[in-house]
Amino acid sequence: MADVNRGNRPLSPHLQIYRPQLTSMTSILTRITGNAMIVAALLIVWWFIAAASGEEAFATANGFITSWFGDIVMFLSLLGLWYHTLAGIRHLIWDNALLLDVPTAEKLGIGCLAGSVILTILTALIV
Repeated sequence: MADVNRGNRPLSPHLQIYRPQLTSMTSILTRITGNAMIVAALLIVWWFIAAASGEEAFATANGFITSWFGDIVMFLSLLGLWYHTLAGIRHLIWDNALLLDVPTAEKLGIGCLAGSVILTILTALIV
């Protein structure tokens, strides 16, 4: 076994003194929106299965999805979909080793956040 002197190594930054960066927060948000979209996909699949199952099942599913709660879930899912799409484009840019400097990466993060809000509102107004 290697003789490692653990007393002289620096400690990792603790959560109380570490300031999260915009790029790390947007990366976490990308993972959250990806998982949250699974809920919307399951609701849509439920709606399609109910439509194929019969009138009563469809009325139940359609009543839930078109309720105020369903509208909120679908609106937030649309926001998550746009954010996840824009963040994916940002990662494709980074995969090509472009725009990796910190100021530009932060601008891309702000662009993903602002763009997803704008595109969500436009989509909701159009549809």
